[in-house]
Amino acid sequence: MPSRCSLAHVRRSAAVLASLLLLATPAYAATAPSGTASPRIVGGDDASTTTTPWVVAITTDSSQFFCGGTLVAPTKVVTAAHCVTQALATGGMTTKSPSSLRVVAGRTDLRTRDGQQLRVTSVWADPSFRDVGTGHDVAVLTLTRSVAYRTLPLVADGDTSGYQPGVVATVLGWGRVGETAPPSPTLKSVQVPVVSDQTCASEESDFDAGSMVCAGYPQGGRDACAGDSGGPMVVDGRLVGVVSWGDGCARAGKPGVYTRLVNYRDEVSAQLGA
Repeated sequence: MPSRCSLAHVRRSAAVLASLLLLATPAYAATAPSGTASPRIVGGDDASTTTTPWVVAITTDSSQFFCGGTLVAPTKVVTAAHCVTQALATGGMTTKSPSSLRVVAGRTDLRTRDGQQLRVTSVWADPSFRDVGTGHDVAVLTLTRSVAYRTLPLVADGDTSGYQPGVVATVLGWGRVGETAPPSPTLKSVQVPVVSDQTCASEESDFDAGSMVCAGYPQGGRDACAGDSGGPMVVDGRLVGVVSWGDGCARAGKPGVYTRLVNYRDEVSAQLGA
């Protein structure tokens, strides 16, 4: 299954998935007004960092956008492990160098120089992460300095209300507007209902209810897509999930799959004090 950094519809390592987005996507530099993109994500609407200042973009050190994230503390960003890890030739995974990453906050349109571009001082990825299909797809970036933007609270300890079937979640990002379309230079949001674990397990063979949650419409049409990886899944003003993977984008009978953050809250919270 492809992560939301990928265009391919086959299973590949997290490092290759990230490379596919950077190489295969008609990418644009996050600090320069270049490139073109469709006006919205798949079935989504315009959004703004003015009202959702905790949504951030993650770029390379050369300002090339590839993933999203969520500011959960003045120096901490929650994202997907597959965004910030790479496979080792000998097997296993390692985190990317902090110096190779940048976090862009307060910038609705990535073609502008609005907001701030921030350096990363450390990268933590769940040590059990190996592939999006096996779960544990969560990571925390620590910024070199605090930012003044409003943060988004994590899902409360033990709170499973945001994962009940039919609950409507909001997902935000700058990802592709379709499977073969370019990423959007401006922030978009989409609302999708949570799908029951039983339904998701029947539609996504690698689904694991202990680490994942699904959301989407039976008929498709609205979804996150490649480039939205690591971005927020929000219910009732709290971060309940992280965009992880999916079989294509907005396909009928193929809901998007997100990290079930409540089951990683202790690990993530421990990083917030690090």
